[in-house]
Amino acid sequence: QVQLVQSGGGLVQAGGSLRLSCTASGTIFSIKAMGWYRQAPGKQRELVATITSGGSTYYAEYVKGRFTISRSRDNAKNMVYLEMNSLKPEDTALYHCNIIPPANVYWGQGTQVTVSS
Repeated sequence: QVQLVQSGGGLVQAGGSLRLSCTASGTIFSIKAMGWYRQAPGKQRELVATITSGGSTYYAEYVKGRFTISRSRDNAKNMVYLEMNSLKPEDTALYHCNIIPPANVYWGQGTQVTVSS
């Protein structure tokens, strides 16, 4: 089954850290550039970070220096991670992973990140 499942979100104080995981089931994800997106209440979804199959990365300006995207292959599943440090209340959002460009069929349930001040 081809799907993306996000996990690792939670409630953290400002300045704290979280590590999000995206389990990508399906061989297609091993060759696709992957990205993390987020959507805060009342706002449009925005791109946070991307990583190509070769490991090249891109970060939105507002997370640069604080977030790190990575990917690996564990037990025949493709994994995409987002290490988030120095979290700010404005990082509060529902985080999703998806391919680049995103495909509607792959939006999963997401994982909620809430940063308290």
